[in-house]
Amino acid sequence: MTESEPGRAVRTYLDHLSVERGLAANTLSSYRRDLRRYLEYLHEVGVAALDQVTEATVASFLVRLREGDGEHPALSSSSAARTVVAVRGFHKFAVRDGLATHDPAGAVKPPSPVKRLPKALPLTEVEAILDAAGAAGTTLALRDRALLEMLYGTGARISEAVGLDVDDLDLTDESQGTVLLRGKGGKERLVPVGSFAREAVSAYLVRGRPALASVGVSTSSTAKSMGGALFLNARGGRLSRQSAWAVLVKAADRAGITADVSPHTMRHSFATHLLDGGADVRVVQELLGHASVTTTQVYTLVTVDNLREVFATAHPRARA
Repeated sequence: MTESEPGRAVRTYLDHLSVERGLAANTLSSYRRDLRRYLEYLHEVGVAALDQVTEATVASFLVRLREGDGEHPALSSSSAARTVVAVRGFHKFAVRDGLATHDPAGAVKPPSPVKRLPKALPLTEVEAILDAAGAAGTTLALRDRALLEMLYGTGARISEAVGLDVDDLDLTDESQGTVLLRGKGGKERLVPVGSFAREAVSAYLVRGRPALASVGVSTSSTAKSMGGALFLNARGGRLSRQSAWAVLVKAADRAGITADVSPHTMRHSFATHLLDGGADVRVVQELLGHASVTTTQVYTLVTVDNLREVFATAHPRARA
């Protein structure tokens, strides 16, 4: 069979990627596979020359990728996007190299990736992690419990939590306190501290932090670097972001939680549980320190399962 004009152009493009661009073998293999499928589609729809390809041709190829056919399964948005990127690169090269007079693919946008929902833990698992914080009976257990209660109780980012100074806390109210969190771009927000976090932090301040601070004053350099840090490490210095992360991972492991858990998991859980409890999305936006409510609204998608469950049990026409 005589090689078609698009086929020759694709071969030239792949040579360009291999020789001049120096693409890795695996990447080149992906381009070759994606463009082979594109050539098959062009042959199927009767396109024999590059200048016969229109924007509609490329767009319909994208639809075929997403829907699949008898020989190919439907592709995910990310896989289809990768193929479209290969096609766009090919047509751009063809025009630049004089193999075609116009670029029909430039205006065809790859499909947007699926918006991944934040991972939130059930309340029972969050409580199990909090209960498993630190080795029981140790000074560090008081710190670890206070840290994790603060992460879940305020929705603080890990960097915001380890950056706290003692003076950022106001626990004078016996039932609830406040904490000043410094977020991205230096933006500050005042967040309530619930009774559980307040009790854990108070216990740490009275029985845990003084012991850790006394270790830190053994050298003037450590004492100076410690400053007024709220959460201290075993040497009396400010707890690092990495060490705080390790505190959470160890607690999750002790609690037998098999899901991947990170500090952001606690933040996601904070937001999701608030919305499940009836909080307004704009209130959650303020608590999280999001500049736009659009960022916060992704959490409302997490509660869909909860809404379905309520609907199924409460609506008279929802039950079979």
